Amino acid sequence: MPIITLPDGSQRAFDAPVSVREIAAAIGSGLAKAALAGKVNGRLVDTSHTIDQDAALAIVTERDPEGLDIIRHSSAHLLAHAVKQLYPGAQVTIGPVIENGFYYDFAFDRSFTPDDLERIQARMEELAAQDILVERSVMPRDEAVAFFRNIGEEYKAQIIADIPANEPISLYRQGDFIDLCRGPHVPATGRLKAFKLMKVAGAYWRGDSRNEMLQRIYGTAWLDQKALRAYLHRLEEAEKRDHRRVGKALDLFHVQEEAPGMVFWHDRGWRVYVEIQNYIRQLLRECGYQEVHTPQIVDRSLWERSGHWDKFRADMFTTASENRDYAIKPMNCPGHIQIYNQGLKSYRDLPLRLAEFGSCHRNEPSGTLHGLMRVRNFVQDDAHIFCTEDQIQSEVSAFMDLLFRVYADFGFNEVQLALATRPDKRVGSDEVWDKAEKALELALNRTGQPWTLKPGEGAFYGPKIEYVLRDCLDRLWQCGTIQVDFSMPGRLDAHYIAEDGSKRTPVMLHRAILGSLERFIGILIEQYAGALPAWLAPVQAVVLDITDHQAEYAAKIEKFLMQQGFRVAADLRNEKIGFKIREHTLQRVPYLLVVGDREMETETVAVRTRAGKDLGVMNLSGFVELLQADIVRRGRTE
Repeated sequence: MPIITLPDGSQRAFDAPVSVREIAAAIGSGLAKAALAGKVNGRLVDTSHTIDQDAALAIVTERDPEGLDIIRHSSAHLLAHAVKQLYPGAQVTIGPVIENGFYYDFAFDRSFTPDDLERIQARMEELAAQDILVERSVMPRDEAVAFFRNIGEEYKAQIIADIPANEPISLYRQGDFIDLCRGPHVPATGRLKAFKLMKVAGAYWRGDSRNEMLQRIYGTAWLDQKALRAYLHRLEEAEKRDHRRVGKALDLFHVQEEAPGMVFWHDRGWRVYVEIQNYIRQLLRECGYQEVHTPQIVDRSLWERSGHWDKFRADMFTTASENRDYAIKPMNCPGHIQIYNQGLKSYRDLPLRLAEFGSCHRNEPSGTLHGLMRVRNFVQDDAHIFCTEDQIQSEVSAFMDLLFRVYADFGFNEVQLALATRPDKRVGSDEVWDKAEKALELALNRTGQPWTLKPGEGAFYGPKIEYVLRDCLDRLWQCGTIQVDFSMPGRLDAHYIAEDGSKRTPVMLHRAILGSLERFIGILIEQYAGALPAWLAPVQAVVLDITDHQAEYAAKIEKFLMQQGFRVAADLRNEKIGFKIREHTLQRVPYLLVVGDREMETETVAVRTRAGKDLGVMNLSGFVELLQADIVRRGRTE
């Protein structure tokens, strides 16, 4: 007689083995109708799962975080079901959940077309409307291999053949379709109410370029049509804000095939870049950092000693000269230790904070390159803090204060925190990792903010705190990080003389706020759709004359404002004023200063914003105060 303990601590006893669905019905008909799955002793199961002994149970519904993943996973099976009905010759392979949706890979003798996607979408909707029961069964491995080969599904047979012989194989059937899967799945296809197929792409079988090319159909799935429409709207907005499109329209940068993954910055884009760099540089000086610069190319032996050659070799660009092997640096930390090692250090010298806008190169696969967001050459606002163990907490706390200040200045007020712990491939003892992870956990708890755990996602030399920004389209961007490293300083012979005269190895904190400047600028462009805050705008104001009669006066204003330190231009072209206003509005210039005969006579300007708001006529000192206040406010919204 199983006793079931529910999340609120209450218990229910049953006279015989009982399914999750039956338990939900015993609690209430509404819960039974809402149930998508169950969580038995922390493990997700189908509602048909039978419990025959005492257990803790939570009923999973659409309101639970796992609910949406179950819907998306089930939608992938619905996609495969529809494809098999419409194109019986297609073979199914794998169909996992991904961010915002799912995909399924198929082997088919021709390319799927947009018309095919429409047919498949329509068939999926028909199958969902039929509310087909989804049933789980278990089969021995060898029997499952034979079964899938018998129905012509060679890829599924290969997957199952790689599973240990004594492990039972779970299968899911819905109508005339059966698939290999661990589950769980929705009880019936009618629970899938809001999905849409998005695109077709190529994908190698098992991700190996030596294998055959498959066709990957991507889809998105949500709890209801309202959420689906909202997501599709966000996609439309993201397309309009795409930093590559906006960057071209505003003449900020470009990339080209002759330098894949590397950026050609134009004058206007470089102004933004330099402004951000100078802003960070000033803050670092205020916070006691020393700015350094290290070589781009370093002998292979240093990377071997640091551990990068063993763990990171495939991502490094290399070269050779005079029978010596070199690597183009993928990161700055080994170079900073070389600077630390120059001269004997005492505990009185710590903490020592070394910062660098370090240009790094990483050999990212060409297929992953994406504008500014994924590049092969990038600059980090990188720094390394050498400190004692007793200084870790204060240094991490000070870094967090600085990080939140910077993000607020750029207009980001929602920051998510996560602790990434030891990966399988790592350097250092478990004792050292225990110490490092505990230090960061303590620092996170002291913030009073919620944080999540990411097991196994730390760097190979130490755990890290990740700082994730949420943008205006509800997208998440991991930018900042701080990592505790007890290993690399020792590997590279860094030490200091402690208060008791002993030689000790310093702790090294790897930290960045923006991460890659290139990627961060891409995020900013999309966050603001190119309409950057005045402090970052490449051109902060443009002076527009109505006729040639005001050209000299407009040029005088331009010169005056430039002397005040503003980024200003004058448009003296023989064009209609409406045309000029529209053009510079499209260029996202924060302020348009229109001058006609009246403004010239009174030595004033008529001020308009790029949003089209008329701020009226003001003298130059009034406009200077307005622009200065806007610049000081930066991107803050509070």
